[in-house]
Amino acid sequence: MSLPFRGERGAAANASAATESEKERRMTRMRRAATGLLGGMAVLLFACVVLEERYPWLAWLRSFAEAGTVGAIADWYAVVALFRHPFALPLPHTAIIARNQPRIAESLGRFVEENFLEPELIVAKLGGHNAAKALAQSLSNRANSEIIAAALVESLPGALDTIDENEAARFIEWMLLPRLRSFDASRAAGRVLGMLAEGDRHRPLVEHGLRALERWLVRHAGVLNAKFSAASRYTPARFDAYVVDRFVAGIVALVQEVAATPDHALRREIDRAFLTFIEQLQTSDTHRRFGKSLLRDCIRQVRRAGHARIVLRRIRRHVADDASRERSVTRAIATSMLVSFGDGVARSPALQHTLNAWWLEAARALVVRYRSRLTELIN
Repeated sequence: MSLPFRGERGAAANASAATESEKERRMTRMRRAATGLLGGMAVLLFACVVLEERYPWLAWLRSFAEAGTVGAIADWYAVVALFRHPFALPLPHTAIIARNQPRIAESLGRFVEENFLEPELIVAKLGGHNAAKALAQSLSNRANSEIIAAALVESLPGALDTIDENEAARFIEWMLLPRLRSFDASRAAGRVLGMLAEGDRHRPLVEHGLRALERWLVRHAGVLNAKFSAASRYTPARFDAYVVDRFVAGIVALVQEVAATPDHALRREIDRAFLTFIEQLQTSDTHRRFGKSLLRDCIRQVRRAGHARIVLRRIRRHVADDASRERSVTRAIATSMLVSFGDGVARSPALQHTLNAWWLEAARALVVRYRSRLTELIN
């Protein structure tokens, strides 16, 4: 991967060097042409002065040659005097820019700061453009979001590599673990299950549990038979097997009926038990104490086993592996999030107004804070 990059960098350096060489050749040609014209005017002037008595009409040509020669010398002197001493002679009023560079730069910086970096002026200019809408329309285009997501995901492994494992462990120790001690896991679990129960969204879980119970009964009929035989020592084994088979068949038929009938009485009983459990999670002191005890055990395990470092390493490895895949899950998720964000902002003028106001305020704060530093670049 590094060889093509070095080749591209070398090609760019060669192209830059070729451009500079071409600029130098042009400058040399221009200087030679200007010097040649000046020499031509001087030769023409000298010839006119020598031959004017013999050919009076050369007075007109002499005037032209004088104007060209004097103008060229004046222009040359003026330009050279701005930057250096002509012929290395310390003549007055020469090398003006070199001697006054700090003062000129300070004046130019002050002029830019006072006339171009005024916060109100910049905010007024930016306020005429709906930046949030333009950004939303760009992100709504999936191709644009894919490019941004690809850049973000490609930089993510490098960003994770910069995280020190010891620092991450200390962050978890100082910031997250103390918050977990006061976290009410029981109430939080009750709220999550409550959201799941809204709109009967828990029914697929119930049906999955019923199917799992059915499969378990079919697979472990022998275990039930052995338990029944151990409990009824005085009945024949064949009779025990018959009873257990009939019992298992009846239970399986009941489970299938409950799974296939949403308004079955047993389903309603399961729903009531589920809702009662949710309420107990949010109100019962016993469940709250159990949740806190469970969290304390988790905190001790995290501290003892150094899970913070292990989790960080696994995240790094997973992100790096996923980013290198052609069909990256992380890239797909990031793309979908960007597209959804763009669609949401594009459909909401109120959100556009809020984002534009935030962006303008941020621009004002940046200009106020860094305008003096920007002018220092000129100085």
